Formats: sequence, structure tokens, C-alpha cells
Amino acid sequence: MRIDLHSHSDVSDGTRPPAEVVRRARAAGLDVLALTDHDTVAGWDAARAALPEGLALVPGVELSCRHEDRSLHLLGYLFDPDEPALAGELARIREHRVNRARTMVDRLRALGADVTWERVRELAGGEAVGRPHVARAMVEAGVVGTMEEAFTETWIGHGGRAHVGPYPLDPVRAIRLVRDAGGTCVLAHPRAGRGYTIGDETIGELAAAGLAGIEVDHPDQGPDDRARLRDLAAGLGLFTTGSSDDHGAQTGDRLGCETTSGEDYAALLASVAGASVPLTRS
Repeated sequence: MRIDLHSHSDVSDGTRPPAEVVRRARAAGLDVLALTDHDTVAGWDAARAALPEGLALVPGVELSCRHEDRSLHLLGYLFDPDEPALAGELARIREHRVNRARTMVDRLRALGADVTWERVRELAGGEAVGRPHVARAMVEAGVVGTMEEAFTETWIGHGGRAHVGPYPLDPVRAIRLVRDAGGTCVLAHPRAGRGYTIGDETIGELAAAGLAGIEVDHPDQGPDDRARLRDLAAGLGLFTTGSSDDHGAQTGDRLGCETTSGEDYAALLASVAGASVPLTRS
């Protein structure tokens, strides 16, 4: 089996609709795909309705958390999306995302950047507005040449002139919310070289709080980091996953470029507290 446990649609910051994401996943030879949009489950129904024969869908979400005033992301899988505590927290995160992005636009305009809130919302399309949408608007307006340039201290990178901090969801609380909703959690790309790495001690604390796995095989994590993370996971009794973290055209349509072993996928399913199962074509 070929299993990819991290992907995004245009419901958050991907460029492809959920239906197209699942079709592309099957065309790429995948047997299992997790749809993990940022802080929203709004793409689940469309993905499920369009599931091609032979592809199982693992419903998920990428949760935005804050640790030591920096972003930390968790992948939640197979939880009840209607569980009140988790659903309420996701709604608060999305509201903060909108306010955060709007404040960044205001700060950019004060700095002389010709970026409009209307264009950022148009680029976002869905309910999960994020910094990538602001960065894309900056590129369009000629403020920067590339999105990478936008994510610096000059602009909207951590500590930047127009930066606004993420929603303060504690990752330990996030793990408990997902588990209480019947799901399971994996730490997303802890060594992806985005200006901040999640240390071994922090990962140990998350494991003690109920973290079930670590995303190890990720396009932005090199061989040495992967080896260290795999050893750490083994020592903590966690499974490891491999995922493309595909965002459509933004990341080169890379579904299936990294995959999860069948053994680790079985461990993920075994860690689910509730009765949820991957979705298949009805």
C-alpha cells in the first residue's frame, strides 16, 4: 500500500479543490490519503463524495498550536468533528486566523506595501486564512519577488515588521482535545527548517501527554534529522509517518512523494480511541 498522511486543499492553503486532491492522489498511485487542511474540516465532505475507487480517505486536520511563542503543528486524525470542545476550539482558531491576517495586511499597508485585505480573502477562498495567502498577495503586488522573501523578518516572518503571532493553543491541550474527540495526534514536520525546530525534550513532553506519532519522512526534513527523529520515536514508543505535505501547485503537486509504511499506518489506526474508520467510496 502507498499511504500519504498529510495533504491540503484550497479549503485552507492548497491550490486544488478537495475533489481534485483525491482524484490526483489516486492517479499518483496512492491507496490511502489523509486530507489535513489547516484548522478546518470543511473539505471532508467534498473529498468523500469524490473518492475514486481504490482510495481510502483518512479525515484529518492540521492544528495550529503555539509553543514558546512559535508555531507548532499537530496532525489530528479520525476524530469526531462535531465533538463540542474540539469544534469550538477550531472555530476560535479560524477566527483568530482572519483577525491575524487582517492585522498583518494593515501593518503591511502602513509600511507602504500595496496589499489589500479583499485580495487576501479572495486568494484564501475558504475559511482558513493564513500567512501564505498574505505572502501570495505580496508577490502579486510586487512587494516581494517570492513567497520565501515574504517570510522573513523584513515582512511577515517571525519577529518581522508586519508579523502577528499565532493563536495560543497549547499543544498538550490540543492533543487532549483530539483524543477526547476519539482521534489521534501526530507531530507535524518538527525539523522542517522553518526557522524553528521542536526539541527532543518538548517531543517527550508531548508523548507523555498522548502524542501517538511523529512525521519523519517529509520533503523538508533531511536524512540526518530523519534518522534522529526515528530513533527518538522508537525510544518514546511512537510510530512514524511519511507524508508529502502537498499544497497543490504551490508545492509542485507532490502527492505521494513521501509515504507511510503499512506497519506504521496500522499503528495509527490502533491508536484511535473512538470508532472512526478511514472513508471509502460508497
